[in-house]
Amino acid sequence: MLEPAYQADVVVVGAGVAGLSAAHRLTSAGVTTMVLEAAHGVGGRMATEKIDGFRLDRVGQLLSTAYPELRQTPGLGGLVLRPFAPGVLLHGDGRHHRAGLQPGAGGARGALHAVRALASAPRPPSATRPPRRPVAVPGRQVSVPRSRSGAPLGTAVDQARLGAALTRLAGTPAERLLARPELPAGEALAARGLPARTIDGFLRPLLAALLCDPDLTTSSRCADLALRSFASGRLCVPEGGAEALPELLASTLPPGSVHTGVRVTSVSTTSVTTAEHGEIRCRAVLVATDARAAAELLPGLRVPDFHPVTVVHHTTDEPPATGASLLLDADLGGPVAHTAVVSRVDPSRAPAGRALVSSTVLGRPPGDVDTAVRMHLARLYGVSTARWETLAVRHTAEAVPAMRPPHDLRRPVRLLAGLYVCGDHRDTSTVQGALHSGHRASAAILADLGAGRSLHVADPVPTVPRAA
Repeated sequence: MLEPAYQADVVVVGAGVAGLSAAHRLTSAGVTTMVLEAAHGVGGRMATEKIDGFRLDRVGQLLSTAYPELRQTPGLGGLVLRPFAPGVLLHGDGRHHRAGLQPGAGGARGALHAVRALASAPRPPSATRPPRRPVAVPGRQVSVPRSRSGAPLGTAVDQARLGAALTRLAGTPAERLLARPELPAGEALAARGLPARTIDGFLRPLLAALLCDPDLTTSSRCADLALRSFASGRLCVPEGGAEALPELLASTLPPGSVHTGVRVTSVSTTSVTTAEHGEIRCRAVLVATDARAAAELLPGLRVPDFHPVTVVHHTTDEPPATGASLLLDADLGGPVAHTAVVSRVDPSRAPAGRALVSSTVLGRPPGDVDTAVRMHLARLYGVSTARWETLAVRHTAEAVPAMRPPHDLRRPVRLLAGLYVCGDHRDTSTVQGALHSGHRASAAILADLGAGRSLHVADPVPTVPRAA
């Protein structure tokens, strides 16, 4: 048996953002690290497809400028985040309403000023039509139409209370949020004492978009963390597409650290076995794949349920006049949970003269998803979508790990001395959670290795020899 000619201190299995961020921290500590990825590119679910000059995200999870790991992770200094317009744009009762904290609001007093201005704003001509009569749907609560003089999401006082609550939430330490009683997020909202109109018209669609969970079965602690990030930062996307984040991490690692197209078939505390290159010996192994792939390599590891996500991308030369806003459907009148003219947020995602509209469907999509989405978008944006061109429809069945209560936000990353695991399934199901799990795993590895220096320089993975 030949001794393998290539070794490293740590082998990281999986080149998603969790594994790449851990590799950065390990190499920064002087530990030679080899990253092995079965796919032919890095990023995992943070993939971006390029079609005719468009950059189309496969899942398109929303990021927040308030995510601490985006600032603290080595290698992300060059990441450019493109923020949406402040707050969100809600479509409800046939018109658009701006909701959420505004920059420079100055706490509860500023929030009260903002919502009073919104409440007193003139209504569009369409609002002069008689109010719609409520339609009874079996199993669904019928809401009573507001009077014309009411604010879009309740009274001005209701919105001021919401603004003050979000302001307090932004300043609450995460540890205090994690100490709160844990319920499903939907049940927790009903127990918070906020008006039903505020909950159903704003918080439910917002949390569904942030958590990719339309039924709000997610742990209330995770929901509170998501609202805290929304209240203290701005929703955003990486410039150039979701892939920009993992590609930046990969490009700033030492040359030769990342190897794609390498399938790992088994792992131990001192080696990994690959289909292409046999055994690679090391001092520690970090499994940084998605939850299902991790469980295949680590029997007994829990596989969570998942939230499916479908993203539909359209292009038009006449974009809707919603600017760089994230648009949510407060009426739940169709399959689209949220949508945006994403090229207004990040112009690099579409060629000149064209607009890119990206829309997200949560849960199981309808049969003819593109037709259903077009009809819904026509109502949401108030324009005809008949001439819009469909660029792609991408469904990911296991897009986001579910975080139902009881949910451990700090699942162990150290399985044995020499064997570790990280990913969004060990933390929160967000980019922040994936990066933080990589942070925790790298800290555990460094502590166990007593590492401040490496034992050797990693040799390159050999290329497959050509046939004679």
